[in-house]
Amino acid sequence: MITNKNILWDFDGVILDSMPVRDWGFEEIFKDFDTEQVAELLKYHRANGGLSRYVKIRYFYENILGESITEEKVMLYAEKFSVLMKKELTNPKNLILDAVSFIKSNYQKYHFHIVSGSDGEELRFLCKELGLSSYFISIHGSPTPKKQLVETLLEKHNYNKASTCLIGDSMNDYDAAEFNEIEFYGYNNLQLKGIGNGYIEKLEGFNYIK
Repeated sequence: MITNKNILWDFDGVILDSMPVRDWGFEEIFKDFDTEQVAELLKYHRANGGLSRYVKIRYFYENILGESITEEKVMLYAEKFSVLMKKELTNPKNLILDAVSFIKSNYQKYHFHIVSGSDGEELRFLCKELGLSSYFISIHGSPTPKKQLVETLLEKHNYNKASTCLIGDSMNDYDAAEFNEIEFYGYNNLQLKGIGNGYIEKLEGFNYIK
């Protein structure tokens, strides 16, 4: 029996351990650029896990290279990145088993949704390939910013904010939760301890029904 509780999930670093693969992806699409400049991008990428690749590609050009970039070029790089991710991230070995086990055991108890900084189309592809799609009511990603994804989802499903939380591994996730006035629980990133409504060491035993 489903309760009236709603859990919104980040994807990268929460359900899928994808950061090393995404690091490699940025290195690959920008392999013709100076390695120190690419290293700057990777530092920004790791510090802002909840931001989309579109934002990071623009950041690389505008803030690191000091150059302008057209929307068309952003989309071209993003597509190259997506092709690499679809090939590399469908390996089940990258799944975070603690999270996947909780999701499979509790999807009939809560309303589950994914709200991610990853490309939405790519995200739905990965979830399908990894056998996760059926556990979520909906799966959402970029280029729409996460704050807006959460806002739209809450309105569409008429969810009570007091009964909704977001589980994520970055400050961008916390910002999206705070912006939408819902609870935030940090996971898989010790730097989030003391931020939001609590830190989840292990999802086994986590109970959002209060």
